[in-house]
Amino acid sequence: MTLPKKVKIVEVSPRDGLQNEQQLVSAKLKIELIDLLVDAGVRYIEAGSFVNPSWVPQMATSDAVFRGIKQRQGVTFSALTPNLQGFNRAMAVNVGEVAIFTTVSESFSQKNINCSVDQSLKRFTPVLKAAADKDIPVRAYISCVAGCPYEGNIDPTKVAELAARLSEMGCYEVSLGDTIGVGTPGNISRMIEKVAEKISIQNIAVHLHDTYGQALANIYASLLMGVSVIDSSIAGLGGCPYVKNSQGSTASGNVATEDLIYMLNGLNIQHGINLEKIVEAGRFISKELERSNGSKISIALT
Repeated sequence: MTLPKKVKIVEVSPRDGLQNEQQLVSAKLKIELIDLLVDAGVRYIEAGSFVNPSWVPQMATSDAVFRGIKQRQGVTFSALTPNLQGFNRAMAVNVGEVAIFTTVSESFSQKNINCSVDQSLKRFTPVLKAAADKDIPVRAYISCVAGCPYEGNIDPTKVAELAARLSEMGCYEVSLGDTIGVGTPGNISRMIEKVAEKISIQNIAVHLHDTYGQALANIYASLLMGVSVIDSSIAGLGGCPYVKNSQGSTASGNVATEDLIYMLNGLNIQHGINLEKIVEAGRFISKELERSNGSKISIALT
């Protein structure tokens, strides 16, 4: 097993990172954050989500965000579009790439989006058709690939079968999400091995949460399996709202981009992101949100 020479980092802080913040974050602040990310060298940014604002109030400003950000050559700004209505809203503000979201857990699907896994895929059919008609790339997220808060351990064969279905439907890339952060290098490797039997390793991304402190170890294991696309969030912003710690607060979630970059630098893997600038971006948004910075590297460099 050899490490990839280069990876693509998908920065999810403007959407996945901010969507669970209790205080409403203005479109202006989101745009400032996105500008800092681009300046740091980030070339793929999940900038918003076109969901019903009553479900996710934090994403109600996504239209304004996409109207306000400057389009840059070589930079992709994507949005989550759970249905055709959301897709049409995204197209109205010239979103260049969209993503859909499902889960391998029936219980999580019912509690999160109020439908079965099969029903969620049927909802995506018109989105994928419309995207194909407009030549818009579609990325897919699968949550709970290592474990579910309701069902426990997840069979990796089920993850592989679902990834294959999404690929057949037209998704160019499938991001495998350890939503509750229970994965370890062993079971993450076994899961990726199963998925890679169904779709090309080049079309697999990982979205690994740090709830149990395993995210970087799991990312390293994924790199050894040949994965070269990694989702992360500056300052470790974001977490799964369905997973609570002992105090009742949302458990820690996304791996901090700063920490990921530090590890990749040590492995001599190219990524195109400036560590000092991405640390500054994380400090900026943490200060604006008046919250602690979840990046260990940022804290160590202070």
